[in-house]
Amino acid sequence: MSAACRVDQRPNRTRSRAALLTAGAAVAALLLSACTSGGTSGGSGNTNFVAGKDGVDTVAKGSRSAIPDLSGKTVDGKQLDVADYKGKVVVLNVWGSWCSPCRAEAKNLETVYQSTKDQGVQFVGINTRDGGTSLPKAFEEQYGISYPSLYDPSGKLMLRFRKGTLNPQLIPSTLIIDRDGKIAARTLQALSEENLRKMLKPVLAEK
Repeated sequence: MSAACRVDQRPNRTRSRAALLTAGAAVAALLLSACTSGGTSGGSGNTNFVAGKDGVDTVAKGSRSAIPDLSGKTVDGKQLDVADYKGKVVVLNVWGSWCSPCRAEAKNLETVYQSTKDQGVQFVGINTRDGGTSLPKAFEEQYGISYPSLYDPSGKLMLRFRKGTLNPQLIPSTLIIDRDGKIAARTLQALSEENLRKMLKPVLAEK
């Protein structure tokens, strides 16, 4: 099972202080934090999710939670709002250029994107904990990533997910967003091409 790095889920009162950290210090702090295996953990209380033995958590169609506002500048400096993709199935991947498991899964994500984009699937990345856009741009070029990624160096977009939902908690995390803009599935580990297709298939088949 691939390793993943735990995301700092700090309370609201500390976010303003965290925003004052230099980008380099933020990256260093995360790189020094413990890494853990991805798996079926995550969420608490009335989440309504089913934790699969393959590390994919799923939620039945009638019990899903909507994604929060995920909008802002991309790594390329363009404006992007994930809400604009409502009506499509969205694969949302949280990654960092410094993250070894992210490098391991990058080409798998692009391969599946190329083979499903004509079926109404849109991939979107959230690049986090990179202290500038040069490294994530180089990452995208190296692995041939053609879909956009929001640039989120401080992790503020991840903190918008409500606790008790299938919120991203590790890096990498991948969420499948259904056509209604709700979280249908999540994994907290690097994905093979096969496992990503298995994760995506039932949501894509929904009407």
